[in-house]
Amino acid sequence: MNSALLIFIKNPELGKVKTRLAATIGDEKALEVFKKLIVNIHDKSLAVSADKLLFYSSFVDGKDIWENDIFQKNLQNQSPDLGQRMLSAFEKAKEMGYSKVLIVGSDIYEISTEILNAGFECLENSETVLGPSHDGGYYAIGFNFGKINSSNFLQDVFLNKTWSHEHVAQDAIEVINSYSYNCNFLPKLSDIDTEEDLKKFSNLNNIL
Repeated sequence: MNSALLIFIKNPELGKVKTRLAATIGDEKALEVFKKLIVNIHDKSLAVSADKLLFYSSFVDGKDIWENDIFQKNLQNQSPDLGQRMLSAFEKAKEMGYSKVLIVGSDIYEISTEILNAGFECLENSETVLGPSHDGGYYAIGFNFGKINSSNFLQDVFLNKTWSHEHVAQDAIEVINSYSYNCNFLPKLSDIDTEEDLKKFSNLNNIL
């Protein structure tokens, strides 16, 4: 299979996940929300038509819910810069011979198997695909390395960027446009970063 789904997760540690959410609902409830989000992306990724590479934030856990025979477990680059960590993951997948590669985070409760599969379908005829979030960021981004002929493109997408603001997706789109590459778009979905975000999802509200 020449397609790879990269899944970025934080290790579920009390006080280290969902810190903005924890500021109002407390560390323990924030961790509970986070664990539900982890189960959600795990379940939705199982039937995706791609190899699955899991990237942990701080250590590889061989005994968690992520099956060792389904998910190739890796440690994220330990740079404090999110862009560098994502770039390293894409470079690893490219070195492994994958041509269509899509990365997804764990914070999107609305994610579905269908949306993830659609991301790879978009890459059949496009250099890039982007899954924008309502806060101006993106929950997924992917590339068809068979169609990208610039060695600098990924660095320009990910490096020297400011993260966690309302123009993150637009910044990526501007880089893509500057190379005259096509970008297909997945549905716009919602992050869960704050208590207000959480209240939009009835299935998670019982945690409050």
